Amino acid sequence: MEEMVPMVVVAIIFGSLVAVIKILSDNRIRKNLIESGQVDEKAKYLYLKGEKSIPDPLATVKWGMVMIGIGIALLIGQFIDQFVMYGDAEGITIGLMFLFAGIAFLIYYNMKKNQEKTDQTASEE
Repeated sequence: MEEMVPMVVVAIIFGSLVAVIKILSDNRIRKNLIESGQVDEKAKYLYLKGEKSIPDPLATVKWGMVMIGIGIALLIGQFIDQFVMYGDAEGITIGLMFLFAGIAFLIYYNMKKNQEKTDQTASEE
């Protein structure tokens, strides 16, 4: 069994290298097609640089809320581990991480929905 470990490591490294090269070459081909104008307008927005691209400001807020939720869950998990002395504090911590991350995604969903409503009403006026 120990003789297979180096072969598995080499196979994983080779497979990863092939995957990275394929991704980079596909990206270069797509970019060249877009620059030459052989694709429609919708795909061009994927590769815009500078002022032309419009980032979603709520995307950063979403991941910030998720990370804060996970951090709060870890903090609560530490308090549970130190003070309450449950037998399965790690399971409680993992459950809290999923709970708070899910709550953060739901809050983001509501924020995004409200933003789309305000954008829609502003465009109608």
